[in-house]
Amino acid sequence: MKTIRFYSILFSLTFICIVSSCKKNTKEKINKTVTEKVVPENLKWSERMVLSEIERFPDPTLLDFRKKPKWSYTPGLVLSACAKVYEQTKNKKYYDYVYAYADQMIDSSGTIDTYKLSNQNLDMIKSGDVLLYLYPKTKEERFLIAMETLNGQLESQPKTSDGGYWHKKIYTNQMWLDGLYMAEPFHTRYAKEYINDKAKQQKIYNDVVHQFDLIQKHSRDQKTGLLYHGWDESKEQRWANKKTGNSENFWSRGMGWYGMALVDVLDFLPENHPRREKIIRYLNQYSEAVVKVQDESGLWWQVLDQPNKKGNYLEATGTAMFVYTLAKGVNKGYLPKSYLNFANKGYDGLINNLITVEDNGIVNLNKCCGVAGLGGKPYRDGSYEYYINELIRSNDPKGTGPFILASLELNR
Repeated sequence: MKTIRFYSILFSLTFICIVSSCKKNTKEKINKTVTEKVVPENLKWSERMVLSEIERFPDPTLLDFRKKPKWSYTPGLVLSACAKVYEQTKNKKYYDYVYAYADQMIDSSGTIDTYKLSNQNLDMIKSGDVLLYLYPKTKEERFLIAMETLNGQLESQPKTSDGGYWHKKIYTNQMWLDGLYMAEPFHTRYAKEYINDKAKQQKIYNDVVHQFDLIQKHSRDQKTGLLYHGWDESKEQRWANKKTGNSENFWSRGMGWYGMALVDVLDFLPENHPRREKIIRYLNQYSEAVVKVQDESGLWWQVLDQPNKKGNYLEATGTAMFVYTLAKGVNKGYLPKSYLNFANKGYDGLINNLITVEDNGIVNLNKCCGVAGLGGKPYRDGSYEYYINELIRSNDPKGTGPFILASLELNR
């Protein structure tokens, strides 16, 4: 009997030790998980998203889920935002990430890998912003040569009969809202910082403003103040209205590109330029139209003016762009302060509805329209059905970049 009691007590003690040890190990594992955050949660959203992007794409040439490096506009968008975060934090990790893209894509002779001037593609200008940022810091001649190449493209870009840049050589006679953001901030800054001939400089400034004039003339709907995604001067495209040449719908990100173009060009267009106030007026008209179609959630719809139509959805990239545009417009004094309420409402909408955070701290931006365009192969007809059925994914750089910029403007 004593033997049975002895083993019973021994078993009980052993069981208690095992349970205690398991609890201790579990607690240690939990504590370890909590303390080992890839992205610390005590940082501002701008920095958290930059760190998340670096984790997702350790090689910046593969931003936008690429398998091979390519000179394109999406790295330029994210890395320009990353550079602004570096300027605030002085965390060299961010600067090195920006530099790594240019270092890999520009060879010692200044040749841009994968870039073809013959394509006359405005999208390819955007990453020139990275070079404009890096060259004054590094003084590497190859970056200057590459910038000169991109500026040269704009000097030879095919134009409509009234002087509007074709979006690409293959998109003849077409202006897209996207193109204003891809080219004009770069062109304006390059003229300001690298062209010493005052006459040539003034010519570029005038040409930049002219691009906005043409978009306002051809693409703005007088009734709503919204702007159509594309305009075909020839009216030959299947997506083009046979009377106006406009595409059919108001696409969220298309309008987002245009808003960012307006506020960013003003960073470099001289304050004494006689047509600067016109750009500010366009921005005010634009902002008035945009806030009228903001959803109660704070977000904006993929097709802006059709919130209740089947298949439409609240979309992240356009929303982030609108928030950035409105916030920066107020911060720079271009817009009434009341617009900051709409910007904050939009930002809250993103955080509450479209941002998720993984256990390791990585931040995700969800419900991003992956891509949308007009024409091409397979043919994109610009219909409502086309816009709502394009790829939807998380962490598209066309959303994460503007989200970082919006976070900076709102200091959130």
